[in-house]
Amino acid sequence: MTSQDNTSSRKSFAEDFKDRIASTRATRWIRFGIVALLFLAWAIWLGTWWVGLFLLLLFDIYITGYIPFTWWKKSKNTALRAVMSWVDAIVYALILVYFIFNFVGQNYQIPSSSLEKTLLTGDFLWVNKLSYGPRVPMTPVHFPLVHNTLPFINTRSYTEWPSVKYKRLKGFRNVELGDIVVFNFPAGDTVALKVQNPDYYTLVKLQGREEVNTNKAMYGDVVYRPVDRRENYVKRAVGLPGDTFKIVNDTIYLNSVAQPLPENAQFRYLVQLNTSLTQEMCHDLGIALEDVHTETMDEETADALRTQDILPSADMSSFYYSIPLSRPILDKMRSVGILRGSVKINSFNDYFPTPGLFPEELSADWTLSNYGGAEGIVIPRKGMTVNLNPYTWALYNRAIRNYEGNFSASLHPDGRVYIDGKPADTYTFGMDYYFMMGDNRDNSQDSRFWGFVPEDHIVGTPMFVLISFDKDRSLFDGKIRWNRIFTTANPDK
Repeated sequence: MTSQDNTSSRKSFAEDFKDRIASTRATRWIRFGIVALLFLAWAIWLGTWWVGLFLLLLFDIYITGYIPFTWWKKSKNTALRAVMSWVDAIVYALILVYFIFNFVGQNYQIPSSSLEKTLLTGDFLWVNKLSYGPRVPMTPVHFPLVHNTLPFINTRSYTEWPSVKYKRLKGFRNVELGDIVVFNFPAGDTVALKVQNPDYYTLVKLQGREEVNTNKAMYGDVVYRPVDRRENYVKRAVGLPGDTFKIVNDTIYLNSVAQPLPENAQFRYLVQLNTSLTQEMCHDLGIALEDVHTETMDEETADALRTQDILPSADMSSFYYSIPLSRPILDKMRSVGILRGSVKINSFNDYFPTPGLFPEELSADWTLSNYGGAEGIVIPRKGMTVNLNPYTWALYNRAIRNYEGNFSASLHPDGRVYIDGKPADTYTFGMDYYFMMGDNRDNSQDSRFWGFVPEDHIVGTPMFVLISFDKDRSLFDGKIRWNRIFTTANPDK
């Protein structure tokens, strides 16, 4: 031990502390000041005072250096220094990504056609979490670059402990009517890992609970996912808390007022063309190949379509397809001279109820285009009180039980609802709820099938398209949709 080391070891803590501060370069103080201000602003926004204690850790990292985070810099082993410098950079990058993805925004890929043609399959969006205010992570310990499953090893990317109660930081505004919203799938709390489409609850209805839970070869393990680890969905907010919602002949009514249809909304049509559809024609028209279904036509069917004035021009010389189309695409088909006739397919099905609509106990005669009955359904609002009876239980029991945590609530044979073993005549909601639908109206699994979206499931709203890939095209043949890069994600707002 040198005499200098002996002198250093004899210093008091106060003397050593003063020396470390005095020897800190001005640039380190500047960097610490910037980071400290950002951290304090975040802690104030978070509204949790004890988080501010981590400022002491930042002070040590930048100024005093008692905790040897950079021990490797003093090593004589050049390979070790090189490796650790990469590890150090990666750790800092992951921490930064963690905070950006949780509190600012993140990228999101459109996996399905439920919002076509407003958003296209293959769009990569930037989702803004600041608009509605970001949620404090409910599962704070998670890998920052994946959502719920680590790739390759197929294990959870998060730990369920510790868990944090739902809290949303202050944002710029609330969800507005017509917003496109990214949210966690409400019916995704329980998942059969090998068969995630249809969802677990649909599987149970089709196959039985025991079959789904015990046949691991077919369905895999059945797992529970916390709210913020459930799959991300993107739909349009078509009903707000407290609204009375119904659909009449494809028109949405809120509080008895008809709502305009988004410009690029789609319905599935039976179209009669004077030529067959080619891949190039589909590309020029903006039709995804997987959406095109060829329909066979016989003389008897064609005659029925003519005589019932459904498709007056129906004949055996035309080409028939079932395709989801928007009004602009229909007009384009007409303008290029290939469209002879068209009819909405749901007009055939209007007298045949759609199975599986929410809630099943009330929707026996509802369809996708006529939903909610004569009176409509009321979307729950925070602080709204409803009388409890078999009707309201059918409509709100999942919200009461699963979303607001009253797991013991049940409807007894006497027609009364019991919560915590006691009869309850009314219930007051603790959260706001929303009704979400896709713009591809006849090809969208949305609130018409699985009900209301609670406020604690809301993630954010897409701001713009980062990049877009057409899966029907090759890399050098239009795969990248250059005209969509940095375009708005919600042209109707």
